[in-house]
Amino acid sequence: MKIYSTKQIAAIDAFTIENEPISSIDLMERAAGELCKCILEKFPEPISCKVFVGPGNNGGDGLALARMLAENKYTVEVYVLQISSHLSADATTNLQRLKLLGNIALFEIDAAEAIPWIFPDDLVIDAIFGAGLSRPIAGFALDVVNAINASEATVVAIDIPSGLMGEDNSQNNRKGIVKADITLSFQFPKLAFLFPENEAFVGDWKVLSIGLHPDAIEKGKTPFKMLSRDFVKNLLMPRKKFDHKGTYGHGLLISGSYGKMGAAILASRASLRSGIGLLTSHIPRLGYQILQTAVPEAMVSIDRSDIIFTEYPDLSQYKAVAIGPGIDKKQNSFRAMVDLLKEVKVPVVIDADAINIIGEHPELKEHLPMGSVFTPHVKEFERLVGESKDSYTRNCMQREFAQKHSICLILKGAYTAIACPNGNCYFNPTGNPGMATAGSGDVLTGIILSLLSQGYPSRIAAIIAVYLHGLAGDLAAEEVGVEALTAGDIISYLPKAWLSLKK
Repeated sequence: MKIYSTKQIAAIDAFTIENEPISSIDLMERAAGELCKCILEKFPEPISCKVFVGPGNNGGDGLALARMLAENKYTVEVYVLQISSHLSADATTNLQRLKLLGNIALFEIDAAEAIPWIFPDDLVIDAIFGAGLSRPIAGFALDVVNAINASEATVVAIDIPSGLMGEDNSQNNRKGIVKADITLSFQFPKLAFLFPENEAFVGDWKVLSIGLHPDAIEKGKTPFKMLSRDFVKNLLMPRKKFDHKGTYGHGLLISGSYGKMGAAILASRASLRSGIGLLTSHIPRLGYQILQTAVPEAMVSIDRSDIIFTEYPDLSQYKAVAIGPGIDKKQNSFRAMVDLLKEVKVPVVIDADAINIIGEHPELKEHLPMGSVFTPHVKEFERLVGESKDSYTRNCMQREFAQKHSICLILKGAYTAIACPNGNCYFNPTGNPGMATAGSGDVLTGIILSLLSQGYPSRIAAIIAVYLHGLAGDLAAEEVGVEALTAGDIISYLPKAWLSLKK
């Protein structure tokens, strides 16, 4: 699914009106019909509903929805905010249609004292401002937003919560944004929905198809995309009857230190569960028995150090390398990593302490092999790339870093973002809060190493790995719940995730 900017969506609306062809008022009616259908499914018993309407087409959507809810026996009160000298043409038409019904309480309000009391069992429809908003809400409209947020009512936002901008909210007044429980977005999610600081405003969001023109959707260009099962499935390479373990590559995993051998075990197991032909795990000497016992399928390369990473084996036989899980940041490890980055000619997965080492020694960025993959969480990202005050700015920095260094940068979290060297950024819908647990990132590193070793390009390997990792976590959570979920559970459910993806 493409994620378009609010300006692009407006252009797609206009293209649809001209080329379907359909009048703008009829397109609004179609959109309101989808809204009504969704609300009736969510709230099947008629309830008391207060609809707050602004002067633009978002208000027009709200007026059309109010009429449809009233026709379905809801008790509807409509409050038209007098914050502009006139309504949009389609909002005006829908206001006239609403008045013809005669059974809807309609109020025009222009001062704080006119704002109605909102009861906890009310359903509030937010149709004040749409996605085209370009400045923070102020004045009387801000009073209405504050009244809605102070209530205990269930709030449904049409297309986008009023006050939230579709992409960049770095300069926004966060006290002037409606806190919706449900956001019903037309045709596409907004980029802002995917950033953690906006969760309190967006709530649970759902995309409603309103039949925008497929040609405009197909031809439009955007760097932002949401992964889907079918998209990821089509990236998988088929396995042939006469393939053998050499066909699927040999990967090198550099991981573990004294007290952190679990990271090596988790990454090794995940790699072997993801189709790699051969895996060599390079570990400190004291971890030898641990790894040979826990992961008998892996070959082991032993460091001369008992407790940390200080060297690496001959690299000529490996199709890909992963480094970082549990290696620590000792000076000898840093020196070995410098040598590794200067010598390695294949893609490298860089995770955990390897990211932190590069963050502390930024000169190492100049030695990154093309096609490498970074897998930081937010704090590791800040050490590597720099701090940012909001997620939109962070995403810009992420994409710039990936392009500058010709690497893939995976920023882990809800809707994990994969920035690619070509400027594209993919957001992942799979995964759940139970995966916020120790070792989850080690599992992802192992999966990526496996796919790179099999010959997948770094962009494809990152996409498949992130989606599959989240899918395995979702399948595990269905059985054990999010509280009890461990990184080992994600590995245990990788087989089911692969089967589910390939169905």
